[in-house]
Amino acid sequence: MKRIALLKERQAGNAGSPASTATGSHCPVSGLWSPDHDPHTVLSFFEGHVFPAFDGVPTVWRRRAAAN
Repeated sequence: MKRIALLKERQAGNAGSPASTATGSHCPVSGLWSPDHDPHTVLSFFEGHVFPAFDGVPTVWRRRAAAN
């Protein structure tokens, strides 16, 4: 059976996750992401989701910092 990580363990593990990834890659961590060529667009992706192309063009997706 797969072990469910505790919240603190997941947060510690997310500290080293990449801040950017390309179209076709799996989302490393749930959160807000923006396409590289349009930083004003912000989309929400869940961990494991495959990043899509943006406006029909492959792009690099960058993780947005959480607003406090």
